[in-house]
Amino acid sequence: MDTIKKIAIITDSNSGILPSEAPDGVFIVPMPFLVNGEPYFENINLTQTRFYELLDEQASVSTSQPSVGDLMDLWTDVLKEYDELLHIPMSSGLSNSCATAANLAKDFNGRVHVVDNRRISVSLKHSIFDAIKLRERGLSASQIKEELEKNGENGTIYIMVDTMKYLKKGGRVTPAAAMIGTILKIKPILQIHGEKLDKFALPRNSLKAKEIIKETLKNDLSTTYAKYVEAGEMAISIGHSDEKQALTFAEELKKLFPNIPVCFIDPLSLSVACHIGPGGLGSAITRIVK
Repeated sequence: MDTIKKIAIITDSNSGILPSEAPDGVFIVPMPFLVNGEPYFENINLTQTRFYELLDEQASVSTSQPSVGDLMDLWTDVLKEYDELLHIPMSSGLSNSCATAANLAKDFNGRVHVVDNRRISVSLKHSIFDAIKLRERGLSASQIKEELEKNGENGTIYIMVDTMKYLKKGGRVTPAAAMIGTILKIKPILQIHGEKLDKFALPRNSLKAKEIIKETLKNDLSTTYAKYVEAGEMAISIGHSDEKQALTFAEELKKLFPNIPVCFIDPLSLSVACHIGPGGLGSAITRIVK
């Protein structure tokens, strides 16, 4: 009979899980940022409040990825206590950190399993709790990796953007489009599905944007994800950079979808917020492990 191996789970701060709140056997890698050329780390010396203050101060803020040395040191320390580890970073389509980790894992004799299940923010958070459930059921690290990657694209995030300023800064829209959008008071809706962050709709105001998100969620849940809804395997979560707006929207979604739980109402991870800015509001629908 095979001995059940002790498995650690590592993710980055894009999951929205604070180090102080991490469940047993879960470790959080803080995502690095450059602010006016100086290094900062999410939830270490760069809080949500300070991040938006820096944006308001017109600071130069850009994302980075964890250093190779820091990541290898963490894995080495964790593997002193655990037999294997699952490393579940943000989607490979949004950062090179996943590819970097996969390459580093080759030096750990099969004990490190890097998962690319193409998620970020609240949908990534769901993946961590799915991994915990699968670990508790006795699956091996390689089996958990397979399950997470197989389920990776069963979820979508729609995000309303309050201003096009930060999309322009990140090269997501042209300066001309950003200027026209600002003049017309357009509130773009972005879609994150799998490896892509794309423009989805261009409503003229926040009220219309929320209605479009609701109708799109309703359509997705009744078509693409209908079988998972019937099986009780879908969840709704909110990602935001405006808590008051998010709490109100969550109540609206609970009334609209009474049979689908609203699991998380979390601030957007700062890697997403760099492109969204203040006032962002996102809703994720995600297939979860029951």
